[in-house]
Amino acid sequence: MTAAAVATGGLLAAPGLVAAPKKFSFPKGFRWGAATAAHQVEGNNVNSDAWLLEHLPRSPFLQPSGDACDHYHLFEDDIALVARLGLNTYRFSVEWARIEPSPGQFSMAELRHYGRMLDCCKRHGLTTVVTLHHFTSPLWFAKHGGFENPEAPQALARYAAKVVEVLGDRIDWLCTINEANGPAGSLPPAKLMAQAAAAAGSERFSYFQHAGTPEALQIIRDCHVAMCHAIAAVRPGLQTGYTLALPDLQDAPGESGFAEEVRQRTQAPFLELARNDAFVGVQTYTRDLFGSKGRLAAPRDKPLTQTYWEYYPQALGNTVRYAAQHARVPVFVTENGIASADDARRVSYIDEALVSLAASIKSGIDVRGYLYWSLLDNFEWFFGYKPQFGLIAVDRSNQKRTVKPSALHLGQIARTNSIPSI
Repeated sequence: MTAAAVATGGLLAAPGLVAAPKKFSFPKGFRWGAATAAHQVEGNNVNSDAWLLEHLPRSPFLQPSGDACDHYHLFEDDIALVARLGLNTYRFSVEWARIEPSPGQFSMAELRHYGRMLDCCKRHGLTTVVTLHHFTSPLWFAKHGGFENPEAPQALARYAAKVVEVLGDRIDWLCTINEANGPAGSLPPAKLMAQAAAAAGSERFSYFQHAGTPEALQIIRDCHVAMCHAIAAVRPGLQTGYTLALPDLQDAPGESGFAEEVRQRTQAPFLELARNDAFVGVQTYTRDLFGSKGRLAAPRDKPLTQTYWEYYPQALGNTVRYAAQHARVPVFVTENGIASADDARRVSYIDEALVSLAASIKSGIDVRGYLYWSLLDNFEWFFGYKPQFGLIAVDRSNQKRTVKPSALHLGQIARTNSIPSI
């Protein structure tokens, strides 16, 4: 349903009178917001594994992150914008590479910085959703094998405990690891890791987004469990979970059973682990089609986004239902969005995704909130700055922010807590 449909919806009830359009109201207390991640918006995260990878001679990143959106210094204005738009929730990540620059040595200055971000959110009446690990790690962690090192859970638990000890009183929802199953469909590129190890002056190097071995995926799950135990010991009752990458996996026409096999390998084990958590974060952007030869390209007759994903907003309702069925805990949509230079297309994407989400809620699924990715046009990892996911444009030559119509549209939905009836 497009913005135009929202504006002109309604039936003629009598000559000269227009009946108010029927609406679907989301549950009371539903959280509406936008999300960012530290490395993608803060800038100059020089002590991280990603920073090193970005600057390799044959880097897999299209361009380095550099100053990013300078959210590190401009967070007060950005958070104020979230509130002015009518949103009630802000999700951001704290950067481990800043907080623990050396093993066991914590920077109180950096913890105070993130404390100021949380205080700013509270001043503006925003619910806080904080992610502890959003893809990037301290360089020392990567040099010791990262998530391929069986000792990783102890390191992540130590970090989680410290953050919650200092900041936990201002955190409403806590995500341990972002897209914990994200590497499940990939294997680490040996040549790249060897190049990174040489550049880091170490014998080994491991980066989260390439930690795709079965052993590493188990260690990632172990890290989540260890972090949850450490958090509970410091602040019992804090709403804690993790987020998962959940594209809508479907069999291609004429195929059968292949998508389910991939779901069982890349999604189900992580959803089942979430059964002991307060919630599971669902992050969906598109669908993936599968056949006997594996994952297939998007249909040629379907439009693609700037990240070459199929435009398929209705994927969200499908993945929320699947997550709820397997995790058996409340669902929080922690990321959903589209990379597009056409903001009208973004409005349509949001509307269609929310219609599918509303249908899942009507079927009885407990959904606690919807967070759009992303608040800002930011650094999108291997794609660099080309994809435009943001509700707010950023001129990186002067860091000027420009609010897009899609931001106002989502803000109006948040204010009314409703969409036109499905």
